[in-house]
Amino acid sequence: MSASAAHTAPPPAHGARRLRMPMRARSPHEPHRAATPLELLFDLVFVVAISEAASGLHHAIVENHAADGLVGYGMVFFAIWWAWMNFTWFASAYDTDDLPYRLAVFVQITGALILAGGVPAMFEARMPNVAVIGGYVVMRLALVVQWLRASVSDPDRRVTARHYAAGIAAVQVAWVALPFLPWPVLPKFVVLALVELAVPMWAERNAATSWHPHHIAERYGLLTLIVLGETILSATAAVQSALAGGERLSALVPIIAGGMLIVYSLWWVYFDCPAHDLLTTMRRVFVWGYGHYFVFGAAAAVGAGLGVAIDAAGAQAAIGSVGAGLAVAVPVATYLVCLWILHDRPEYGWTRALGPLAAVIVLLTPFTAQPVLWTGVTLAALVAVKLVVRRADA
Repeated sequence: MSASAAHTAPPPAHGARRLRMPMRARSPHEPHRAATPLELLFDLVFVVAISEAASGLHHAIVENHAADGLVGYGMVFFAIWWAWMNFTWFASAYDTDDLPYRLAVFVQITGALILAGGVPAMFEARMPNVAVIGGYVVMRLALVVQWLRASVSDPDRRVTARHYAAGIAAVQVAWVALPFLPWPVLPKFVVLALVELAVPMWAERNAATSWHPHHIAERYGLLTLIVLGETILSATAAVQSALAGGERLSALVPIIAGGMLIVYSLWWVYFDCPAHDLLTTMRRVFVWGYGHYFVFGAAAAVGAGLGVAIDAAGAQAAIGSVGAGLAVAVPVATYLVCLWILHDRPEYGWTRALGPLAAVIVLLTPFTAQPVLWTGVTLAALVAVKLVVRRADA
């Protein structure tokens, strides 16, 4: 994953699109590069899978099975995130938008829908099922076809493309064999996930692909908006509950107010500055790209946590008030710390310490009477202090 690109192709001529074009590398310096309608459709379908994963985590925590829920959520979200991420980086380098490319993406989308359909059963059984594994393998094998096409049309990166295709295909065989291996589920999953993460590191050592920094930053920003949508959905559910039951209004108003402050602040913190200029070295690119697993997972988990807080306010949860508060505070703190690591900038000066400090304060809010509200207030204060300091330095 490098921005260097020799012999790169110009962007597809959409006005004169052919049914099939050579899959040459696109230029990382291409002006006005933005997400395509097909990429947006791909993201839209992943909303379903992310929603199912967050819903499964929500119900597991409510039933006081938080540990099992987190394990299941981590596994499902890895499948969602890794398939999305591989598609995104490939598209940034090789999106020809011709007929074979579109059909392959449709297959990937179909795999995402299959995976989403198996998520509820996976949370019940606490192990990957045929639908989750099958949907994931469908998504990944479609990408193998894309890499094989790239290996034919891009001689400068032929070895890289073939390594990607071979590595991905080999790991999919292992995923299919996963249920039949004698070890416990979690160790098997961790080993295969680490192998998946190693494939790009191995492949990119030959000749780095020509991804576009602005395009990548935009795509990650768009998925951030999608996962924050889970929090908005939970806040909406709180509003609906308040309107439907007047007797719960006093308990739900602080959750509604805190939930909205959380969503606004998490958005503000992420989009505080453009991220494309951070993608300068191979090491930073891998840390930034892989580190977003925790950013995306935490943002979606905030929505699940708000759902738990709503249920706890109505005495519909087996978990206590402190546990319900932690269901919101822990993912919020994780989000803040991860962004502090991934988006750290020299110009932030002493304000770079505000993220970890806010995370510590957030982790103390479950021991207050209104944990969601105080979490939201803490995040809003973080944003306000940053704005004041930035204005003073201007």
